[in-house]
Amino acid sequence: MERSTGLAAMKPAVVEPGATEQLEERVARLFSQHQQEVWRRVDRLFAWLMGAQWLAALVLAAVFSPYGWAGKARAADSHIWVAVVLGGVLSAVTIVQVWRRPGTSLTRHTVAICQVLWSALLIHLTGGRIETHFHTLGSLTFLAFYREWPVLLTASGVVVLDHWVRGMLWPESIYGTPSPEWWRLLEHAVWLVFLDLVLLRSIREAVREMREMAERRAVAELASEREHQKTAELNRALTELKGAQEHLIRVEKLAAVGQLAAGVGHELRNPLAAVRNAHAYLCKRLARPEPLANDARVPQFLALMDRELNSCARIISDLLDFARERPVSLQPCPLRPLVEEAVGVVPAREQVRVLNQVPEALPVPLLDRDQFRQVLINLVQNAVEAIPAGRPGEVVVRADGGGAEPLRVRVVDDGGGIPPDVLPRIFEPLFTTKKEGTGLGLAIVATRVQRHGGTLQVSSEQGRGSEFVIQLPPAQARAA
Repeated sequence: MERSTGLAAMKPAVVEPGATEQLEERVARLFSQHQQEVWRRVDRLFAWLMGAQWLAALVLAAVFSPYGWAGKARAADSHIWVAVVLGGVLSAVTIVQVWRRPGTSLTRHTVAICQVLWSALLIHLTGGRIETHFHTLGSLTFLAFYREWPVLLTASGVVVLDHWVRGMLWPESIYGTPSPEWWRLLEHAVWLVFLDLVLLRSIREAVREMREMAERRAVAELASEREHQKTAELNRALTELKGAQEHLIRVEKLAAVGQLAAGVGHELRNPLAAVRNAHAYLCKRLARPEPLANDARVPQFLALMDRELNSCARIISDLLDFARERPVSLQPCPLRPLVEEAVGVVPAREQVRVLNQVPEALPVPLLDRDQFRQVLINLVQNAVEAIPAGRPGEVVVRADGGGAEPLRVRVVDDGGGIPPDVLPRIFEPLFTTKKEGTGLGLAIVATRVQRHGGTLQVSSEQGRGSEFVIQLPPAQARAA
């Protein structure tokens, strides 16, 4: 009744109705495992105890038994051989059984019988001294460690049988007198029953605690398994969601590439037409006998071809850079020198200052050097170009955080700002307000920042300038 009540109290919290049978099976398995551990541990205890008792019996037989049986007349005594042979047999039987079949019911009952027979042997060796009878009580207490009442009853039955048989055939060996009172066996039996009642209650309580422990552990394991299952399902769902998201990104990127192809076709048509016209003129000019050096238009057409082909190369490079998924290779990379290098690459503008205010002591972040360098170049160049030509301006690169905190890199300009209707679209592929360009620059920057696990945000006020903020997570910005 107690078991079902305890189990019922724990089930509603974590166990579904259909899992009751599974829970009960798990409780039974855990309880059985715990029992086996207890039985094997107590088996080993008695194996050591048997050896110790045998040595103690030899000493007892040699020192005390002659006096116990013959008063003060010391002589060669047969009890030494009884201790050697009978004690050795009892100990050997127990040790062999524990070694061959630990944790079995036969082993436990063998241990119980041999242990109380050891008590009988020690009582015999001491001539039935009352003090030695306490060894029987101690043996029963030790046997209660098995937490199994049949073992205790087996041992108690052997004790009663031994007292009854020897009390009739050889009373001096158990009571210390050849003519004991008729109620002596009853007296010993009463004390034995009293001890058994106490030990049986302790066994019952120990078994109940073992079962409650098994129930708690079973409920905890089942709850843990369900949590692991939910976690696995959640991870699976996240993996599928991530895959779907990546697929959607690829689809959107392919759609953008399709749109880009149309835009690129238009962008490439004009420079290619100019190159084709220049090429046609040069071919015709080469067919004439006059030297090319005398024609002033030849250098002009060659310069035009070079300029327009460079424009075509830039358009194609932007297209490939946007469409290609290039993984990041994170390495420790000091930020201030990288900013200095990016600033040096950006073409200088008259009256526009570019300042690197990244602290020297900034924790070294983990970056893909080439990709993040291009991010900085694009942002600084856009900031420089945002300042109207002919007026003074300033572009500042700052950074803070890093280490255990997110790393923030800011590119600030005091240019004309971004119109409110344009601001939400500046990271869209193909969107541009410039006369020249594919509209992929900031889209590529945003993609590269995302590959670093970061975000790119912009704030702007017309007439006062703009601020682009890159934020990288602590894992990306920790010191090397």
